[in-house]
Amino acid sequence: MKEPRQLLKDWMDAVNSGDLVGLLALYDECAVVIPTFSNRLLGRPETIRDYFTRLCGREELSIALHEKTLDVQRITESIHAMTGIYCWRFAVDGELLSFEARFSYLLDLSRPRPILQHHSSQIPRML
Repeated sequence: MKEPRQLLKDWMDAVNSGDLVGLLALYDECAVVIPTFSNRLLGRPETIRDYFTRLCGREELSIALHEKTLDVQRITESIHAMTGIYCWRFAVDGELLSFEARFSYLLDLSRPRPILQHHSSQIPRML
């Protein structure tokens, strides 16, 4: 059974290497994703796949964790909640842009595909 921090590292490595198959393999068949760059709730494998296919197609896509923000809460032996802040980067019209986002995961590490829920939303820019 993997540790939550290792699972997040694997998820980020999949994003950063463009490994769509590896990325999707982390999501349970019944996973729910509230994505960073969509206004839709994704609750079916095909909608999650379509979202990440579009996102992974972005030029210069990368993600980096703000390490000090990561918090892992153990709920049971295998169930964990994980929250923090990461920064998405990708090019838009040839310009590399950064998008700070907060995230939360609900993980069941006893499952082969441990991500049950994943929420990510852009941090609003302060006025």
